Amino acid sequence: MLMRTDPFRELDRLAQQVFGNTAATWSRPSTMPIDAYRSGDEFVVAFDLPGVSPDAIELDVERNVLTVKAERRPLATGDNVEMQVSERPLGAFSRQLFLGESLDTDNIHASYDAGVLTVRIPVAEQAKPRKIAIEGTDNSRKEINA
Repeated sequence: MLMRTDPFRELDRLAQQVFGNTAATWSRPSTMPIDAYRSGDEFVVAFDLPGVSPDAIELDVERNVLTVKAERRPLATGDNVEMQVSERPLGAFSRQLFLGESLDTDNIHASYDAGVLTVRIPVAEQAKPRKIAIEGTDNSRKEINA
């Protein structure tokens, strides 16, 4: 169902762990962790986006490429606030998934709850298992699963 993801994602994650999160990452898109699985007749992808406002999430599909973009903005603080620790990454996050031909990209549904964006993509009708009738020479019919 899921064809492939960004091959450099792990390299980006490793570099971020080694070099830390600097101000330069505000302008550089970061990746977001996902879980992807098939549940019945739909493919489900859950994206971790903690602390991201729903209005800062953009979800697009073009051909068979699903793109998620999100932005975690800085907290609104007053004038007399001095940040002591700032470890949560800010800025733009993006992820692209290349979807298989067997998914119905015209009927994608998305929901956002507790910092998790869940995208549900139905399996296309032509990709679902179906029974095929087999005709025998004695004019009897059998059905088998395809």
